Amino acid sequence: MNGVLARKSTAAPSSGSATLRRLLILAAVLIALLAATPLAFAAGGDNAYMGFALATGLVALAATRTAEHAPTPSAFWLIIVVALLARGALLFTDPLLSTDIYRYVWDGRMQAAGINPYRHVPADEALVALRDAVIYPHINRADYAVTIYPPVAQMFFFLVTRFGEGVTAMKLGLLLCEAGTVTILVLLLRRLGRPVTRVVAYAWHPLPIWEIANSGHIDALMIALMMTGIWLALGGRRGLGAVAITLGILAKPFAAPALAVAWRPWDWKLPLLVALVALLCYAPYLSLGWGVFGFLATGYVSEEQLNTGDSVWLLALWRLIVGTLPGDVIVYFATSALALVGMGVLTAQMADRSACARLAALNKLLLLFLFLMPLNYPWYFLVATPFVALTGGAPAWVITLGAVLLQKESWGDWQMPLQVRKSILYGAFLASCAFAAWQARRVNATKVMSNESADTR
Repeated sequence: MNGVLARKSTAAPSSGSATLRRLLILAAVLIALLAATPLAFAAGGDNAYMGFALATGLVALAATRTAEHAPTPSAFWLIIVVALLARGALLFTDPLLSTDIYRYVWDGRMQAAGINPYRHVPADEALVALRDAVIYPHINRADYAVTIYPPVAQMFFFLVTRFGEGVTAMKLGLLLCEAGTVTILVLLLRRLGRPVTRVVAYAWHPLPIWEIANSGHIDALMIALMMTGIWLALGGRRGLGAVAITLGILAKPFAAPALAVAWRPWDWKLPLLVALVALLCYAPYLSLGWGVFGFLATGYVSEEQLNTGDSVWLLALWRLIVGTLPGDVIVYFATSALALVGMGVLTAQMADRSACARLAALNKLLLLFLFLMPLNYPWYFLVATPFVALTGGAPAWVITLGAVLLQKESWGDWQMPLQVRKSILYGAFLASCAFAAWQARRVNATKVMSNESADTR
């Protein structure tokens, strides 16, 4: 008997050591792929980047499955160290995939000079004293677009640029936001009773690594605020949760579906609280009236072809089958809005109030949002990346990894048309949803058979 116990006690550590070794190998492959990606991008442009990013994503997926069975303390710290190394290496590199971060620094600089960032385009002669040779030449849409970013993002830009008016300082601020997101993910995983090592799904995911650590997108702030709000709401502090989520929305509106976790049907106080927070955040910029909506109200809709519907994948598919119909754009967006609101209400009033059920419902709501909205850039899908760690599932992995197919920074490359790449992305996403539904049905059928078998006994 003692011999059996001895064999069991030595077998478990041996198994854990083997799993940890596999995780180390995956970490080495991940670092190698990340190191090679800039060289591949320089040689092959966006197409090469997409290939390397997808390969990195598959490593992150394999690491997620491996880490769940690895010894927790050792595996967790390995995950964190590798995530820090990956991000640290990109902190001091120039953005490869987007130039948005230069606008962030510029907006912070404008505010420091006492100028409303929604008032002038960067090329305006009134701002000539603010121009330099490092930031100004890289600002996109400098000669025709005022800023598009909401007030909480603007406050963040101002705050960070008080520490340094450069790309590195801004990326460092966004990486601190990511640290907050990872902390909340660990807290939520503990609440769900799941291994904290599942955080590797986010920490090693190529989308946040490249779109935040390298490109420095403001989505990092939005996600940190959104996840904080979700954590507060699931803990019973719905008001504080709604405030945090609203601040996330005012960093970037994609956090809006998360309000379903904090709201309860017929609760009129929470919408008033959301409106009050929004008004207070917009107040410092209201001297311009409706101008506070910036480029979103003056050109973004037409530039992204939202008014014609040409960038909407589902609508393009519909038109391919039946042709263009009068008002089909309005019908599409109205129907999509109704579908999202309806699913949001169902999420808010669901009978199962457990954290697991509510996070799963919110994940589905966010995935529906990403599927229905006309999104043309990979970083727009960052909002779903925390859920590959919290809920997992093929749909979340497919849509966040497949988002890299939308990359289009290097215009000299030959690329498949955007709608073709969207067809690959959304086709794979629909297939993954069908697979997840089949899998869930199979599990339920097994449970029913098991219960019936127990009843007969």
